[in-house]
Amino acid sequence: MPDPFTLLGLEPSFDVSLSELANRHRDLSTALHPDRHANASASVRRQALGRAIDVNEAYRKLKNPVTRAEALLERLGLSANPETQKADPSFLMEMMTQREALGEARSEKDGDAVETLEREIAVQQKQTLERLSGAFTSLPMPGEVDAVPSVLASVHEALGELRYYRRFLDEVSAILDDLEP
Repeated sequence: MPDPFTLLGLEPSFDVSLSELANRHRDLSTALHPDRHANASASVRRQALGRAIDVNEAYRKLKNPVTRAEALLERLGLSANPETQKADPSFLMEMMTQREALGEARSEKDGDAVETLEREIAVQQKQTLERLSGAFTSLPMPGEVDAVPSVLASVHEALGELRYYRRFLDEVSAILDDLEP
């Protein structure tokens, strides 16, 4: 797939405007809609469909902060592979404690406790997003000097934490759905 920023005509940035992203997606989706190409040749219709699929995939990728960060790292020629990143042991212990509390709240069917955990993790996720934004601002663009290793380590650390928070909040959502009468 082509670079999602280029495909959607957006400046590569972690802090992409979500409203601008939605507008670009809507405009391109409208232009590539099959009804607009109904009278075109089969080849033109296939190309439009292929581009529409790419536009939808680019939108999905840039809408999510984790995959947006991965796309930025790929633009810089850097790895975004979660298996190559090691999480801070104290962070892992904290997440394990939070998961135990979530499991306990689930087994006790304590929706209030689940919602409290959700709020706590949402605050931590917001702080991590801010850290990640700051770290990306410090990274050079392609063709510039090599990335400072400490800044790159900060990006990878924050990205790893963000992945944990996303999974945790997805699980919270599922639990709250199950607890609904």
